[in-house]
Amino acid sequence: MNAKEILEKVKAGELSVDEAEGFFKRAPYEDLGFAKLDTHRALRSGFPEVIFCANKPDEYLVDIYKRMFEADGEVFGTRASEHQYEIVKEAIPCIQYDKVARILKYEKPDKVRKGLVAVCTAGTADIPVAEEAAQTAEYFGANVVRHYDVGVSGIHRLLSKIEEIQAANCVVAVAGMEGALASVIGGLVSNPVIAVPTSVGYGANFHGLSALLCMLNSCANCVSVVNIDNGYGAGFIATQINRLATK
Repeated sequence: MNAKEILEKVKAGELSVDEAEGFFKRAPYEDLGFAKLDTHRALRSGFPEVIFCANKPDEYLVDIYKRMFEADGEVFGTRASEHQYEIVKEAIPCIQYDKVARILKYEKPDKVRKGLVAVCTAGTADIPVAEEAAQTAEYFGANVVRHYDVGVSGIHRLLSKIEEIQAANCVVAVAGMEGALASVIGGLVSNPVIAVPTSVGYGANFHGLSALLCMLNSCANCVSVVNIDNGYGAGFIATQINRLATK
């Protein structure tokens, strides 16, 4: 729970003043020895800590998931494997796994979502990164509309969806190859575009470097760029923009 939720529960009589005081007196992080869980991150930034699952030892990962789930009633992790899903599921049976986005999460079913973020991909091969962005934005409280496989080699596909894309408070454009999608969308919308280069492409793509450089050199003024395959970062920033737009 964040500070506002705590105060609202006190006001409604669902939480005592002593219980609320205990919440605010908690240490700003929980020291597990192998990890220091940032339990006050949501208070400072409005966003709880997210778990990067890749390369974490099994016992560490399970303990981190259990502690964060117990603290907040929900938990979100990126770059998780199916093996990690199986071991976390033993401790948290309600945990959910998306093998395309590689997201391992549980979120409260009554979550309220606001505003609108559009997530677009140049091709189907870009969907795993796009889904990481889309599900991140949804977890943090944004409505998300998806437009996949609307790359510039068949630009009529993009133009057929442009009104829905223009209605979004922020657009995430995910593309590999030469990364042209972000610049094209940037020339058609009035709101920020977050470009996500992917490692999709042939040899001279250099594992996404060509798309990254093209996006960084975009002539569309509203385009900003995150790192290669960083769907999570794009989804996070898109949520921040969306929150500002819906205040």
